[in-house]
Parts: sequence; structure tokens; C-alpha cells
Amino acid sequence: MSLTSESAKNVAQVLAEALPYIQRFRGKTVVIKYGGNAMVDENLKSGFARDIVMMKLVGINPVVVHGGGPQIGMLLEKIGKESRFVEGMRVTDSETMDVVEMVLGGLVNKEIVNLITRHGGRAVGLTGKDGDLIRARKLTIKRDSPELDAPEIIDIGHVGEVESIDASVVNMLVGGDFIPVIAPIGVGDDGRSYNINADLVAGHMAEVLKAEKLILLTNTAGLLDKQGDLLTGLGAEDVAALIKDGTIHGGMLPKIGCALSAVNSGVKAAHIIDGRLEHAVLVELFTDEGVGTLIRAR
Repeated sequence: MSLTSESAKNVAQVLAEALPYIQRFRGKTVVIKYGGNAMVDENLKSGFARDIVMMKLVGINPVVVHGGGPQIGMLLEKIGKESRFVEGMRVTDSETMDVVEMVLGGLVNKEIVNLITRHGGRAVGLTGKDGDLIRARKLTIKRDSPELDAPEIIDIGHVGEVESIDASVVNMLVGGDFIPVIAPIGVGDDGRSYNINADLVAGHMAEVLKAEKLILLTNTAGLLDKQGDLLTGLGAEDVAALIKDGTIHGGMLPKIGCALSAVNSGVKAAHIIDGRLEHAVLVELFTDEGVGTLIRAR
């Protein structure tokens, strides 16, 4: 079926609009945190893989960091183990950590690698244990309570934060024209494995790789104000004010925090975009309007 003249004109406009962005980002590294609905909806999964392959084909170097919380929860339920959370973080004992490694480093990671490969890319799956990529330290939670003289220290098990990243193996893969796909599992000085928030890993990875952009896929349109309107073009002072007045709260706080840390550490821009939109990554990269919330250092 041939294109109508109007359809052909629209296609040409899209391609012409993309050209300067392709030229600008060619040879640059873009770190993408992949999670939320984009990881469970079949059409979105396929569209994401095509986006990543397209980026690589036009000369951009995508590095994917993925989550997998819902998949972990489903497998724990299947084996009859209850999921417990403290302040939004999964309590992770040794048995749960085995499941986390199986899901993140195995099932989810290899599914993403396979999807990218099926669409013509060359992906390699990693965890933070490969090539000493991610060094972790144990994360503990302090909870203040009026009836206690000192804050309560809560041990949530094998949950960590990033101590350091040695990106040698990632740089080697990028230089070999591969697409790294990274599961957010790190290793502590004690030799134990730690589950780390994927947003935080993506932010640190973008900093270490001196990435052009950090893109965080979410299940919202981006950062919304109190009237529900999308906010974009934010700097450090804007973010501080929005945190102070309560606009940024809950689960959006760590995302905004790692985005701001990345741009303050040399990443040119961070984007929080709606992963529920098909081809959201390409729309953000290659169109004038983009999607979601843009954060820059000022």
C-alpha cells in the first residue's frame, strides 16, 4: 500500500526533524533506566527494544540499566514467600536475594538481551558482579520516633547503595559495538550480593560514563505540579523549591534526586519520561517537543 501525499509529507517531516538530533548525539553515550509498564506490556517491550537498536544504528551508544520489582514479587509469591517493604524498599534476606539474582540477573536481563537481539542489535547482559562493575555498601534505614532517645536502625538485609562503579567492562562492550544491559546487583566488601535501586545505579552509571543524557522511564507523564500539569526545564533551584513545597514527594523523590545528582556531576541532561508511551525514548531524543520532564544543571 503506497503512502498518500499527506502521509509521505508527515514521514518526511519526522525524518527531517530527527536529523539534527542524530548529528548532535552521534558518538555520545545515553544511559536509559528501563522499568515500569514498559517492561511488562508486550508492545511496549518490543518498541523499547527497537528504539535501542535504532539508537545504536544511527551512532548513539545506549547503555540500559533495568529494574524488575514486579517480576521479583511474582516469583516470591509462586514459591510462597511473603514480600515485605520498609519505606518502599523490599526486605531482602538471603533466600529473597537468591530470587532477586535469579530474576534480575537471569530471567529479566536475558529477556531484554534477547529482545534487542531479535530486533537486530548486539546486546550483552551484565550484573554488577561482572568485571567488578558495581561495588555496593549495605543500606540501613534510620527511623526517628518521638518515644525513642535515638533513631531506630532498621536492617532490611541485602539491600545496598552504590559505593563505586568501575565501568571498564561497559566501555569495552561499547567500544566493541555492543549494547550493555545491566542488572542493578552489586557486591560488598564482605563478598555478599546486594540489590540496589535501578534509578540510583543508572544515575551513577551516567556520571561515571560521562553520558550525554540520562533517561528514566516511569509510569507517569513525568513530574507534575499540584494541578497535574507537566513540569519541565527544571534546574537545581527549581527542584529544591518543589521539594520544599511538597510537589516532589514519595517515589518521585529518589528519581529526581539521582537525576539532579547526574546533571550536577557533568551529565548534560536528565529526562523523566512516560514509559507507557510507545517509542517514548525515540520521541524524547529525536523530536523538538520531547516527552516528560527535563532536568538540567544551572
